[in-house]
Amino acid sequence: MTKEICFPDLILHHALPCLLLLLLGISISASKVEDYQTYIIHMDRSHKPASFLTHESWHRSVLKSLSYPADEEEMLLYSYNHVIHGFSARLTALQLSEIEKSPAHLATYPESFGKLFTTHSPKFLGLKSKSGLWPAASYGEGIIIGIIDTGIWPESDSFNDNGMPPVPERWKGQCENGTAFSPSACNKKLIGARSFSKGLQAAGRNISSESDYDSARDFFGHGTHTSSTAAGNHVLGVSQFGYARGTARGVAPRAHIAMYKVLWETDTIKSAASDVLAGMDQAIADGVDIMSLSLGFDHTPFFKDVIAIGSLSAIQKGTVVVCAAGNDGGLQTIYNGAPWITTVGAGTLDRSFHATITLDNGMTFKGISYYPESVYIVDAPLYYGKGNVNKTSCNMGALNPDEVAGKVVLCDNGTIDVYGQMMEVNRVGAYAAIFLTDTSDLDAEDYSIPSLTLPTSYGILIREYVTGWKKPMLKRMKFVLTEFGTKPAPQVASFSSRGPDPISPGILKPDILAPGVDVLAAVAPNIPYTEIGNYDLVTDYALYSGTSMAAPHVAGVAALLKAVHKDWSPAAVRSAIMTTAYTIDNTGTILKDENTGLPATPLEFGAGHINPNKAMDPGLIYDINFQDYVEFLCGIGYDEKQMKIVLRQSQWNCSQVSTDLNYPSFVAIFTNETVKNFSRVVTNVGEKEAVYQVILDFPTGMRIRTEPSTLTFTDKYQKQGFVLSVEIAGNAPGVIYGYLKWIDQHNHIVSSPVVVIKT
Repeated sequence: MTKEICFPDLILHHALPCLLLLLLGISISASKVEDYQTYIIHMDRSHKPASFLTHESWHRSVLKSLSYPADEEEMLLYSYNHVIHGFSARLTALQLSEIEKSPAHLATYPESFGKLFTTHSPKFLGLKSKSGLWPAASYGEGIIIGIIDTGIWPESDSFNDNGMPPVPERWKGQCENGTAFSPSACNKKLIGARSFSKGLQAAGRNISSESDYDSARDFFGHGTHTSSTAAGNHVLGVSQFGYARGTARGVAPRAHIAMYKVLWETDTIKSAASDVLAGMDQAIADGVDIMSLSLGFDHTPFFKDVIAIGSLSAIQKGTVVVCAAGNDGGLQTIYNGAPWITTVGAGTLDRSFHATITLDNGMTFKGISYYPESVYIVDAPLYYGKGNVNKTSCNMGALNPDEVAGKVVLCDNGTIDVYGQMMEVNRVGAYAAIFLTDTSDLDAEDYSIPSLTLPTSYGILIREYVTGWKKPMLKRMKFVLTEFGTKPAPQVASFSSRGPDPISPGILKPDILAPGVDVLAAVAPNIPYTEIGNYDLVTDYALYSGTSMAAPHVAGVAALLKAVHKDWSPAAVRSAIMTTAYTIDNTGTILKDENTGLPATPLEFGAGHINPNKAMDPGLIYDINFQDYVEFLCGIGYDEKQMKIVLRQSQWNCSQVSTDLNYPSFVAIFTNETVKNFSRVVTNVGEKEAVYQVILDFPTGMRIRTEPSTLTFTDKYQKQGFVLSVEIAGNAPGVIYGYLKWIDQHNHIVSSPVVVIKT
């Protein structure tokens, strides 16, 4: 049995494993060799003599003991103590040869130089360097994105300001001095960083000196998980630290970033409402164009929701507010559903990560794996606890280390989750593991030993082999295989919160779907990302999933749109994103629900999946101004005190009370009636002269019609109104939907979902 590990040729930052290097798109080229060349020497730490207290002292001793002259002070560059144990040094060929003869030597990596590229999501979104939204928007140049979140790790390459334009003169923000954070950490990319904790501390929750920083610096880079952590009022438990490398740096690479830290690590990740509101308030005062939030509070009326209140104030100033929809899954679990917020659900990408196994009888299977090392295992004994259901299911405490240690363990789909099975096989010293399951709960950082999940349908063939052979063997097991073009994609992520919105069900939420599964995100490199055997894996980037990964993608697209259309309102930006979204996946069918594999509905994907290039030229927009939101609030029956809270002003006009906002989507809630009418006004932002014909798509059980059926425009920014009527049959299902599409001679398709809910 052998285990060959392919370590990267390029050690970047904290020795990223092969998987992350492949994701980052690093291009490797060897440096020219003169008398001396830099090498990275991977050593077997078990050979370190006990007399050396540290690895670095041992490494220095190795260099000093070379037969050929070697000044370890001059030669040693770095001593590594985490993913690999070893060092980098400038050596001659003869010195290298001597080190390689040592039994402690494992591998040599000649120094090389890499060029960093973005992750896959911009390509999946259709962004191209020579056409479409990217060049038209100058990659977001001049736009300022404010992040209301957990802080920032400014040394991350996501905030490198190479090639960035100057800081806009209108910027009023600053970089605050604080614990482990100096104003000098800011640059032309990261132009502002502040923290807000007075509310938290006033509540008796002091900032931890062990697991947080009293500054804008983020301790954990928290990342995101596929389920809510429900930490007090902070219900999402997610972070967009650093923006995923496919968002602020990838989607809007020339936009500026400002961080407003409002989430703190106490015993759990917490935020005080007063601190969140203060952060949003400061962001508005500083002059951000886009505000992105990946946090949420318990479902409450808007007058009790600080994010709704702060967002409406931002909208009044012309700031686009983008929020994560939440990670609770299930119907009616939407957070941040105020109609002035762009609410984002999470979709999958067409990229998947695999491992393969080949049994001794020649059968090969491909499964899902996020194990971060490029491992190739051959000729390994295969263990299956036949005759004992606790052992076959790898239940906690069931496996015997004497039977399992050093073997590849097969675990049936049992009564405990896959994470529990992983803990058990890890506990007993299994060499690797195969989990039979159709619903894995493993996150990328949970892969502590070489392992993969296989569909339960493969179980019959594998069990037949492992129980029928006297000495079942695994012939090959190979990791770190990345595939593109996975089908179907995108899908609605299993964890993504769904509508109807519990506070305002008459407004369709989420508004839009964006990449939120397995997104390569910046993480803080100060603590291990995961543990691989006895080794801590420390990295600058890791794979995360959550609506917190999806929201920054939309914030990045909004930044691009604002760069192209500086006079567009926040509602216009959202309208362009929604009416140009697509609802057909890469198999040619309606977007599916990852949970069930069945067709999803607008209650799950909103208007559809974001399509940035189309959003640049939507043809028509459904605009909404601040007064429209005032009348909406009047229409839902808020009293004077409640209105004052939401509007943050003492006077307002409710002369045109209506809950029928000029929204780019429609929700018709029926009780006893059979017809609902909606009034809308669209603004021509396309060609000066355009004639739009209506196309109505609806299933049996409902009927849609418009008056008029043709909209004629003779000038840009001209407005035209129409009325949409929705009728349902008595036997219509509880939820049914269709589409209203306006199509002109210039190939604009302005699409709006029309959803019927029977109560």
